[in-house]
Amino acid sequence: MNWNKLTDITGLEEIKKESYQHPVLILKHSIRCSISSATLGRLERSWKQDEVGDLKPYFLDLITYRAISNQIAEDFGVWHESPQALIIHNGECVYDASHFDISFDGLKSQVTALV
Repeated sequence: MNWNKLTDITGLEEIKKESYQHPVLILKHSIRCSISSATLGRLERSWKQDEVGDLKPYFLDLITYRAISNQIAEDFGVWHESPQALIIHNGECVYDASHFDISFDGLKSQVTALV
């Protein structure tokens, strides 16, 4: 799986713009949380890019970049959780899941529904 790193607030604006071309996944991950680590590992092991088309995955280390995580909550109207997966499409959050509700199959079905 090829993560794109989200490391500055301007990257969030770029993601919003990019989401008009194709859906974008933001995974918020905490290195201090065992559930977050388990969820990340499970997602990476099951990831099949060809099954989610042009969904572009972004990774946010929310411990290091907490301000970006807070901005995501504000911009997209979601409650902050960790781990958390959001699908952004046409500048809006169209799906979010947290903890063990994050799965490749769940993301895939959401992306499929966008087409």
